[in-house]
Amino acid sequence: MEQTETKLEAQRSEMKGISKWIFEIGAVCLVLFYIYSAGFGSAAEQYHLGFYLIVTYALIGLVYKFRAKSPASRPSLLDMLLVGMSVLSLGYWIVEYPNLANRAGAYTRLDIAMGAIALIASVEVSRRTVGWGLPVIAAVGILYALFGRAMPEAIAHKGFTPSRIIEYCFFSQAGIFGIMANVMATYVILFIFFGAFLEKSGVGQFFINLPMSLAGRSIGGAAKVSVVTSGFFGSVAGSAIANTVTTGTFTIPLMKRTGFRPHVAGAVEASASVGGQFLPPVMGAGAFLMAERTGLPYSHIALISIVPAILYFLSVWMMVHFEAKKEGLERIPDSEIPKLSVLLKTNWYYLLPLLTLIGMLIAEHTAYNSAFYAILVTIGVSYFRPETRLTPKRIWGAMVTGAKNSLAIGGAVGTIGIIVAVIDLTGLGRIFPDLVLSVAGDSRFIAVLLLAAASLVLGMGIPVTAAYLITSELAVPILTSPELGVSVIAAHLIIFWLSQDSNITPPVALGAYAGAAIARADPWKTGWTCFKFAKLLYVMPLLFAYTHILLEGTLVQNVLSVATAVVGTVIFSMVTMGYFVRKTHWYEWILLALAAFLAYIYNLWAFVIALAIVAVVYFVQKRSEAT
Repeated sequence: MEQTETKLEAQRSEMKGISKWIFEIGAVCLVLFYIYSAGFGSAAEQYHLGFYLIVTYALIGLVYKFRAKSPASRPSLLDMLLVGMSVLSLGYWIVEYPNLANRAGAYTRLDIAMGAIALIASVEVSRRTVGWGLPVIAAVGILYALFGRAMPEAIAHKGFTPSRIIEYCFFSQAGIFGIMANVMATYVILFIFFGAFLEKSGVGQFFINLPMSLAGRSIGGAAKVSVVTSGFFGSVAGSAIANTVTTGTFTIPLMKRTGFRPHVAGAVEASASVGGQFLPPVMGAGAFLMAERTGLPYSHIALISIVPAILYFLSVWMMVHFEAKKEGLERIPDSEIPKLSVLLKTNWYYLLPLLTLIGMLIAEHTAYNSAFYAILVTIGVSYFRPETRLTPKRIWGAMVTGAKNSLAIGGAVGTIGIIVAVIDLTGLGRIFPDLVLSVAGDSRFIAVLLLAAASLVLGMGIPVTAAYLITSELAVPILTSPELGVSVIAAHLIIFWLSQDSNITPPVALGAYAGAAIARADPWKTGWTCFKFAKLLYVMPLLFAYTHILLEGTLVQNVLSVATAVVGTVIFSMVTMGYFVRKTHWYEWILLALAAFLAYIYNLWAFVIALAIVAVVYFVQKRSEAT
């Protein structure tokens, strides 16, 4: 779902003949099985999880090449070996599931052998789909589990035998068939399938035209269209990079045509696309994972995530507004902007899939059941126009596309399970918090900074969903400790937001690089510009830690938190862009930076002072413009 799009060049785009048909049949079976499960009830656990992993691994073996020089149109012998290993070991888990439960703790040699094969297959499919980052971390984790006695005293443990490690990684609920597999099979892939059906049905074009009609006439309208479009797409797409590539093919050329410099256009699209990870209903799998980890209802997590997501988009919106004013950029010609009234009158029905999804979630239907009906509504809506009708051929294509889109993150599931299992088995999840707390003490600020650095480093090599899951395993106990006292949901949201930083922060900044490719701009320059536009990503975790922005306080506390955050975000955007009424002088910039800080610190008098400072700077700049 995230960084994994960088591995698309490893796919066999030219699969032909029987290989192509086998892949497509497998893909369609995957989609049909989980759509049916969402609508009519899930199968037993061994089939629900086992079928997902066995088909995902097999499809990856078919479509992702072992190496660049492997045949482009058919699987090689090594590819077929991976498929065979996956089917053998995961099929064994499915068939032997009841017996494995009965002999827990007394596994046979055959059980251990199958577990070892499954671990090797898991590492290999993740290498093919997301690169070497996850496999290296998993290998380091296994070595740590094996040689715990030889580690430095601060992180030492008793050490475990290879068979015990295999048992825990393969047979326990913390391993390959753990939380990541469950969330993917139950929730995430359905929304990936939903996105594929939206793309094939013509609804996607409507969600480009709607932001155009809403924001196209304003200052910096092309960039604001990008912000709104990316919000619409990202709220269900679940992937910042996929969002950048999908919407950016339209919005980036539009921004360049109205005067935005190429690297700025690419950066705006990438930073806006990252915001889609924070906006319900999908949140890039984050809401579903948090619901599993915290035990809180999905609807509650989605609800409290709305205000922070809106603040993020407000920040990017205001920054592109000030950028356009500073550079004196053109507006989109009126002739290219559809009229909102006409658009809604003739295309209102394209809103139905999203409204169905949101309405059912609000009515407290399960997320997977909501996605099921949203897919059915999407198919129905497509028949309003002959050119968008989802005929059987197009439905087949949507299912193949949806399954293929799910493979990227699906390939990481098993290896993430191995890493989480090692953390749990060795006790690292208890050791790491003590180490961080010894440095941070009772300072939430220092703790968040340390975790931001750890998340950035971890995110350089693995997908952001994996970064969130692994970092939260270690970091949530830190933030919720008596010394820091952060609530459980705030701690998870802090980690989730920080886990997105590798999409927009050099040296990795994969989302920014995707935008740069479309804009034909310098990737490095685009990356740093994207970092500037997306800076609120680093501010919001501090608000989670220090304020009631998650609406968990009293009415007065909640209102004050939202009001100060909105004003602080607008001022923060002025500071970031160095522009208010006009370009700011250095002393005005310092005053506005102070105002932003005062607005954010969650104090009524500080908030009043912040407003007064902004008013003074406004009148000074207005007066200087008039003279």
